[in-house]
Amino acid sequence: MPNTYYLATNDWVNISFRLCLALLIGAIIGLERQIRHKPAGLRTHILVSFGSAMFTLIIMQTGASQSSPDALSRVIQGIAAGVGFLGAGEIVRQSSQQTQQFEIHGLTSAAAIWVSAALGIAAGCGLWQLGLIGTLLTFLVLNVFRRLEKRP
Repeated sequence: MPNTYYLATNDWVNISFRLCLALLIGAIIGLERQIRHKPAGLRTHILVSFGSAMFTLIIMQTGASQSSPDALSRVIQGIAAGVGFLGAGEIVRQSSQQTQQFEIHGLTSAAAIWVSAALGIAAGCGLWQLGLIGTLLTFLVLNVFRRLEKRP
């Protein structure tokens, strides 16, 4: 059974649409984080989403996903693991020089980076409806639930 996500190498319009969608998705989430003055803001989320879409499209463009059905799955697993390192860097920061203890901050920002990667993969696979719905829901979680957390 052929892979329905495979793109012809001359399908530049579709490829451009997928990459621009990944940029838009990353920008929406990143702008929300930037407005909240979080360290991982606009550029970080755009690059994570865009990079995830690029890795996905590389596999699809080379035809590796047709010759090896689990190739796309391995790429997605690699993206999820790699982005986990970015998230870990966002979470653990060294506190004051005096105590040399670690503080935990940035769990939501780390999760937003992870979600940006997943949404970039969706865009790269051409699942634009999933990407846009996921972006909308992520934006709602970052805004609406933030207000609910602050209520007594």
